Amino acid sequence: MQKKLLALAVAGLASGVASAQTNVTIYGVLDMGYVYSSGSAGPRSGTNTYSGLASSAAGNRLGFKGEEALGNGLKAVFTLEYGLNIDNNSGLGSVAPGATNGLQARQQFVGLSSKYGTIALGRQYAPGFDATARNDALDASDMSIQSSLSDLYGYSITPNSGARFDNAITYTSNNFSGLTISAIYGFGESKLGGSYNTDINSVYDDSKVGLGLNYASGPINLDAVYQSRLSFVVPNNAVPPPYKLPGTSKSINEWYLGGSYDFKVVKFFGSYQALDNNNDVIASGIDNSNLWTVGVNAPIGRGTLGLTYGRLTTDLRNVNDGVSWGAGTSYTYPLSKRTSVYGAYSYFSNNNTALSGQAIAVPGRVGAPGESNYALGAGITHSF
Repeated sequence: MQKKLLALAVAGLASGVASAQTNVTIYGVLDMGYVYSSGSAGPRSGTNTYSGLASSAAGNRLGFKGEEALGNGLKAVFTLEYGLNIDNNSGLGSVAPGATNGLQARQQFVGLSSKYGTIALGRQYAPGFDATARNDALDASDMSIQSSLSDLYGYSITPNSGARFDNAITYTSNNFSGLTISAIYGFGESKLGGSYNTDINSVYDDSKVGLGLNYASGPINLDAVYQSRLSFVVPNNAVPPPYKLPGTSKSINEWYLGGSYDFKVVKFFGSYQALDNNNDVIASGIDNSNLWTVGVNAPIGRGTLGLTYGRLTTDLRNVNDGVSWGAGTSYTYPLSKRTSVYGAYSYFSNNNTALSGQAIAVPGRVGAPGESNYALGAGITHSF
């Protein structure tokens, strides 16, 4: 009898341990296609042309996510997600340009989730990442107009890497009758002069903050986002110090409004966003600007046809405003729930004071001020 009781106790303990183990999901996206992109070189003679393989519909990734029940509705959660370039030998485990550890981390965080929401720590998406993707007729692909223009002009409200914050703590609420609130703060961890001395650094230098509201109910989706780089620092490498260029350490503020409405036979999209750089020194091409887009998609056969238009105006100092506009279209045809093929085209036009244009965010810029450029691509996407 004692042996039977002991066996039952061990079995019960083992069952409890098993139920507390972390559930892990492996997921990923593989996208690859042919892209031809061309535009006049402007002041230089000739034409800038790209012809080759590229990921243009979705970012390639390999991810791991999981959760562990801790009791009383509390869960531990984590995500590890890394970028891949499947057309060559780079990506996960290889040394990427600018990487310090050989990994291209899209996001990596650990946190706690409960009925009150989720708090997480690590490299994470700011609210603008998902908001811009939800309100784009071309699904925030690299052929998307909003994606290309926001990335080129230094927005952090974008479906690109600029909307991923390092050293970040986030809060995401649960869904309350269609409303979700998200907030993020990214510590700058500034180390000018090779130290954390407060005579040189501020704990706010290069820190970032964001707040997002999303309402989704039935055919309606609405997003409002505010993000700011609180103390944007341009390093001064001159010796001796100071280590900050004069006129920096001021905020770069952004806001965004976007929405969509699905009539089933057709779905409409729209967005407006603005950027205000308060620094006297302009770095990385970031200046005051505004960007608006409109778009529509509709089911055509088994697939979906998308159309979009966007226009960006930059308030440049001492010269006329820079203007870039673009239009694009795409058609996606599902072969299964996880595999689809697509074709896409985008066109951009830049006035003489616009920054160098681009026809696609990846593989890079091909346009020039005062010129037009375009990109044409087709490929296949598989998710698992």
